[in-house]
Amino acid sequence: MDAHDVTRMETTMPDVDVPVLIVGGGGAGLTASMLLAKLGVETLLVSALPTTSILPKAHVLNQRAMEILDDAGVANEIYARGTPPENMRYTAFYAGFAGPDPVYGKRLARLECWGAGGLDPDWASASPCLTTNLPQIRLEPLLKAHAESLAPGRVRFHHEVIDLAQDASGVTATVRDKNDDSTYTVRARYVLACDGGRTIGRKLGVEMEGVRDLVRIVSIYMTADLSRWATDDDTLIRWILLPDAGLWGTLVPMGPTRWGRHSEEWVFHLSYEHDDARAMDDGYAIARMKEVLGVPDLDAQVHVVSRWSIEGILASRFRVGRVLFVGDAAHRHPPTGGLGLTSAIHDAQNVCWKVAAVLAGHAGDGLLDSYEPERRASDGRNVQRSLENAMNHTVIGQTLGLNPSSDVDANLAVLRRALGDGPEGAEGRRSALALFATQSMEFREHAIEFGYRYQSSAVVPDGTPEPPALDDVRVYVPSTRPGVPLPHAELEDRDGARLAIKDVVRPGRFLLIAGEDGQAWIDAARSIARDAALPIDAIRIGHLDGDYRDPRCAWLRRRQFGRDGAVLVRPDRFVAWRSLGAVAQPRRVLSSALAQILDRAVA
Repeated sequence: MDAHDVTRMETTMPDVDVPVLIVGGGGAGLTASMLLAKLGVETLLVSALPTTSILPKAHVLNQRAMEILDDAGVANEIYARGTPPENMRYTAFYAGFAGPDPVYGKRLARLECWGAGGLDPDWASASPCLTTNLPQIRLEPLLKAHAESLAPGRVRFHHEVIDLAQDASGVTATVRDKNDDSTYTVRARYVLACDGGRTIGRKLGVEMEGVRDLVRIVSIYMTADLSRWATDDDTLIRWILLPDAGLWGTLVPMGPTRWGRHSEEWVFHLSYEHDDARAMDDGYAIARMKEVLGVPDLDAQVHVVSRWSIEGILASRFRVGRVLFVGDAAHRHPPTGGLGLTSAIHDAQNVCWKVAAVLAGHAGDGLLDSYEPERRASDGRNVQRSLENAMNHTVIGQTLGLNPSSDVDANLAVLRRALGDGPEGAEGRRSALALFATQSMEFREHAIEFGYRYQSSAVVPDGTPEPPALDDVRVYVPSTRPGVPLPHAELEDRDGARLAIKDVVRPGRFLLIAGEDGQAWIDAARSIARDAALPIDAIRIGHLDGDYRDPRCAWLRRRQFGRDGAVLVRPDRFVAWRSLGAVAQPRRVLSSALAQILDRAVA
């Protein structure tokens, strides 16, 4: 045995026995690692990749995602590094970027996006957290550093699961350390597959179902000074109708220290024909970008050229025995609407509290069966919405008359009509504005972010009919019907300090919220918590009377139950059960609800 072999033996990783093995180190896996650490669950995260993402990829983080990242303790750092609210109030549509005709660069329309940086009162009343924007190349290192601080030595990149077997009591995984090609064994009670579907799903026969390869895109990530042409400082995403190509192009600022028109880095997206082999050549793609933008002498330092296709797919199963699929391993979306990464973060929140409850003995394994019906339905809806968002951009261009087969002059004529120039004048302008307004389906999708309902064994219906939607995409109407997110309200404690209602729901704990006259529910919840050793807190909220006051009557307007009623809120801040008023035996009613939710006897 030579010295090299001795060194290799000394550095081989020992076998590991851990409650949860997380496979994959992207947004889903890192979020799961942080949340489980906060819940006191020991984990090991392994990622086959050597480092976090080298591509900007997803960047929009909606309000619910930011609430979850706040639970993980990392929201403030994300806000500090992300796009300032004043630089992401709008998305806008432009007639080309630069060129000899006066039409080039003119703004065709703009829409408020994702709450207009806090200006939209609907967003302000929905959550204490603003939507923000931070590309994955900067988000993931931040998440990784935080995950490592919470679980030292238990976040391992360049470590690949090469085999996996389940039995009645756990999962055994063989992991290769790709740094030295050694292997070790991990024994876990549960596995969270967050590997983008690359390994675990295939091994377990999980199929990805849906539409693929609808449109092919080349993306160019670069450092460039575009401030001469990208003049709107309050615009996040620029959708550019390119007369030279007859296609859409998209420009997105990437920061990192300046945003708006002075962003140092950008990503440009352009579609290409399926049979266009030239698009596979990076040099051609970069030259084409400069050509269609109208800046052939652009001084751009290109970091990465990547190619991808628009697809919308969903895993056939989200749970196979002791393996649960999270994030891109369970669903993949077009980026339109910013629903991919945010859905992954929501998956992680949903599954982590349930795994923690089962491991702690607070719930039976059957609680984990609720993960698939809850998240698969929600993720499926988000996949469909992402596809529709993407396709509507194509519809807009086609309806306006933009055509890749037309020459530049014909496409410029289309853009002039949309601007109100030419014989049609105001009529052409109004028609174009009405057409662009339809894309609020992407940028005002508030009911998609919040207005959905879980249906599973972990939710106890109360028999009330579901109200008709005002707009099932654009308008979120807060509610306390079982299965929906807990509505936001600002509360005041007895010492006068203000806090969001979400912060009263403590990690891994249920919260019973009763009305002013609901002391019987409080007593029932506390006695169950004591006798069944369950993590349940119980409070009363009222404008003048309660453990917490409702100073703006926001909770009163949204609670939808009487002074003697109550709701039970799960650790992920979804309403699990509701009673509109008092009952004769509150402990029995609440015990029955908890027994169903937790898949265990509750005396």
